Amino acid sequence: MYSNDVSFEKKQMNESRQGEILVLDEAREHFNKFFYIESYGCSMNFSDSEIVASILNSAGYGNTRDFSKADLVLINTCSIRDKAEQTVRKRLELFNSFKREKPDMMVGVLGCMAERLKEKLLDEEKIVDLVVGPDAYRDLPKLVAKAEGGQKGVNVFLSREETYADINPVRLNSNGITAFISIMRGCDNMCSFCVVPYTRGRERSRDPISIVAEAQELVDKGYKEVTLLGQNVDSFKWSQEGKSTTTFANLLAMVAEVSPELRVRFSTSHPKDITDDVLHTMAKYQNICNYIHLPLQSGNSRILEKMNRTYDREWYKSKVDRIREVIPDCAISSDMIAGFCSETEEDHKDTLSMMEYVKYDMSYMFFYSERPGTLAQRKFDDDVPLKVKKRRLQEIIILQRQHSFERNCEDIGKTFTVLVEKVSKKSDKQFAGRNSYNQMIVFDKQQAKLGDYVDVRISEATSATLLGDIVNA
Repeated sequence: MYSNDVSFEKKQMNESRQGEILVLDEAREHFNKFFYIESYGCSMNFSDSEIVASILNSAGYGNTRDFSKADLVLINTCSIRDKAEQTVRKRLELFNSFKREKPDMMVGVLGCMAERLKEKLLDEEKIVDLVVGPDAYRDLPKLVAKAEGGQKGVNVFLSREETYADINPVRLNSNGITAFISIMRGCDNMCSFCVVPYTRGRERSRDPISIVAEAQELVDKGYKEVTLLGQNVDSFKWSQEGKSTTTFANLLAMVAEVSPELRVRFSTSHPKDITDDVLHTMAKYQNICNYIHLPLQSGNSRILEKMNRTYDREWYKSKVDRIREVIPDCAISSDMIAGFCSETEEDHKDTLSMMEYVKYDMSYMFFYSERPGTLAQRKFDDDVPLKVKKRRLQEIIILQRQHSFERNCEDIGKTFTVLVEKVSKKSDKQFAGRNSYNQMIVFDKQQAKLGDYVDVRISEATSATLLGDIVNA
């Protein structure tokens, strides 16, 4: 439990905060109050937190990285799995332990968990002061004022129009090199296991002109890479009366043309929606990365139908074949769910055999976690024992590690252009960055600087990382 860690956390915060205190003292010339925000879950949540930061800055709140010094503590949440919600609850225990010593501090839950549980967090559990859904962030300043006055600070209204297109995000914890750009919100796919359509609402796309303007501003500030975000980016569609429709393929080209020095990535794709136009656009522009995240979820057609994924095993294989036909060296990653309702051993083996067919570069892998309110929770029995789910998941993980290692080993001796993103975790004498295929590469610094593009020749490989040396220093 986090309660056992409270004294440790306090000790950490009391040790060396001189730098943070200096930042706070300087910022007090501009801000009277401070907020702290933590983000969990998908990249969309992290992007949303940057929108929240912008809204709060405009309302007179500065950002601090020390929650004990914050007037407002926010946690941007994920509801995709029960484990994600339990992580949030443990953090809220810690925040509330500090709140007992600092009663004026406000604590709020944002995002998907706020949308799912709504006023229950205020009325029944009484663990927060604010509950704000992903389409209500503009109301945050008013909701804080209401909560400070003893009223309910809650807004979980889901909008059919909100995209926050006019808000310039504050890049939190930014390296000044890579950034997210949210291009659309919500999801219309209604996969039976997924809570996202209920917590983020219907799909709506953002004005492409505002997206290109945001990309240009990032380039002007020295950023070298953007990732276009959406629950299903391939279904992006913007149209105005009397004008032609902008598709995702069109948008990709528009962003790629902002600057040849700007790398462009995107996430996430739904297999049913990624078109040949998107693939040909990727092939045309050298600065669009050769990497597609193409969630499978299951390799068995019966389970895919039960998941409402709208494709079967053979159709998915044909999509992978088409990707590799148009972009022969494209890296592909996936999502896998082990132990979905009624999954048999034969069904599970179909997932393993699909992995053997595709040989994904990497995957996000989980066992099925029933989510309240979803179609699967209402109509299907969660009948695969937890022990079986965990065993099947472990088999998936072992196979994926094997494939990742094999594919990485194929790159030994090759040279890749790498964007220098950060100092290596293991040595301050080394940098780390990714190539076009989203592989993390570690190498000695030599004369390189953060934000540089360097050519690195690969000499070693693990299942997660490539190691090499700069050859163009």
